[in-house]
Amino acid sequence: MTSADEFVLQLLTDKGLLEESAIEAARAKVLEAGHDGEEDSAVLDVLLADHTITQKQIAQVLADEFNMEVVDLAEVRVSTDALEAVPFELAKRYKVFPLEADENEVELAVADPLDMDAIDSISHVIKRSIVSRVAPLEAIEKAIHQYYEGAKAGEVSELFTGMEEDPDALPTQIDLPSAEGASEEEAPIIKYVHMVISEALKRRASDIHMEPLEKRFRVRYRIDGVLHEVENPPKRLQPSIVSRIKLMSNVSIAEKRVPQDGRINIKVGAKVIDLRVSTLPTAFGESIVMRILDKESLRLGLPELGFFSDDQAHFERIIALPDGVFLVTGPTGSGKSTTLYSALNYINHPDRKIITVEDPVEYEMSGVNQVQVRREVGMTFAAALRSMLRQAPNIIMVGEIRDKETAEIAINAALTGHMVFSTLHTNDAPSAVSRLIDIGIKPFLVAAAVRAVLAQRLVRRNCPNCRVSCEHDEKLLNSLGIRPDQSDDASYMKGEGCDKCSGTGFRGRVGIFEMFNVNEELQSMIYEEASLVALRDKAREMGMRNMREDGVRKVIAGVTTPHEVLHATVSDSI
Repeated sequence: MTSADEFVLQLLTDKGLLEESAIEAARAKVLEAGHDGEEDSAVLDVLLADHTITQKQIAQVLADEFNMEVVDLAEVRVSTDALEAVPFELAKRYKVFPLEADENEVELAVADPLDMDAIDSISHVIKRSIVSRVAPLEAIEKAIHQYYEGAKAGEVSELFTGMEEDPDALPTQIDLPSAEGASEEEAPIIKYVHMVISEALKRRASDIHMEPLEKRFRVRYRIDGVLHEVENPPKRLQPSIVSRIKLMSNVSIAEKRVPQDGRINIKVGAKVIDLRVSTLPTAFGESIVMRILDKESLRLGLPELGFFSDDQAHFERIIALPDGVFLVTGPTGSGKSTTLYSALNYINHPDRKIITVEDPVEYEMSGVNQVQVRREVGMTFAAALRSMLRQAPNIIMVGEIRDKETAEIAINAALTGHMVFSTLHTNDAPSAVSRLIDIGIKPFLVAAAVRAVLAQRLVRRNCPNCRVSCEHDEKLLNSLGIRPDQSDDASYMKGEGCDKCSGTGFRGRVGIFEMFNVNEELQSMIYEEASLVALRDKAREMGMRNMREDGVRKVIAGVTTPHEVLHATVSDSI
């Protein structure tokens, strides 16, 4: 029995969290397993495995004893400087996680504040003083996995030291331009770019961000809407990496003064995936963003979007109407295109002609006529719309209503017997009416043409592989407006973190929605130019749920967490 472990057990006993009988029962289990009975770490392991005590309780009693702060790593905003200050090997060996760092000291989350040897060793290696905070061991291990191991620590370094023997080997079976014929200097760069793309696909990233900073070249993946930093390549290789990506995307390598857009087509097994590449000159070089467009990802059924059965039935009725305008609103990245594509997929039958005008055409749909906007030759949204109407379509999708001309043609198309789908950038559903009127559409036309508006946001979905039942903080539930009686029948869940979700506890995203259905009463109010507040109040009176309330339903059902809904929505009372 080590003195530190004995001390922890004594603290737990003194605090009334542990009975002597439980310790004796755990010691008996250790003896049965063949240990010598003096390894108190094994006794602690048994008590933890039996859920007699928890890592959180151990962290709390140690913090209380030494007058230290307990830190919740799930709520911490991780500092990049801190991650760079404490190498992965140190964090993993000593089970610590860096929180903040400056030139003189580093703030560390530690599970065992009694292990002064570990703290001294870390301080000696990083040549800075240490300020300790206490955190549960399992939370530290999860954070290390998420922010270090998730980045495949050390893999980038290996690429630049020993790749010459097999420059074409890829972590994932994808077809990209090979390194054949490349010089010894170029081959590692080619393989590194391949690895970055391969790893992004493996981790379900939607974007790859390569950002030149003053002293480093930062690489991040956007996964389920959240950016995760991975190990950065050496700053000196920045020009070579940027040039390689520009070459693959068929844009000018020599032009570094203006933004450029290009595409990379890759084959992953039987699937074809497009990377939409954007370059932007910055103070320290060209920033590159690669948007990953997986055509399979848009073939979603309506339940996968996040609709409950009642909302889905309402949505299906709206999109099956013979004429009118149906708008989906929300900020960039809120899943508007996915919702519209899924709607088109649902109503795409041989007896209907569907034409879309998009900028750009990101996903190809079988049986749908898709038109690409080309402003340089005069093919604008408005020009394409005029021509589309002569093609006698049943359903028209306009990528976005951006100006009066496009809005007028879309409204007129709806009034002449076409069903028109489009998107707008507004914060909520009723605001779409005000936006159309602000653009210059007459209120009586808006009232006559608009059938419904769907506002939406995306929240991360609890990982189905590692989610467990849990109790959420009461203050958090109160801030969402969840009443105690609602909690009685709730199925609160959270993801613990596993390999499938890279330790985040989340896998995939789901929509939260607000459906503004324009009936005769609301048509009359729009015609009379009622205020936005009056429209919203009337819609609420007639049963419209706002996005926060829909999010609350998904929290109660265990689909997502309160934090996700709070971050994505605002209260009506604000």
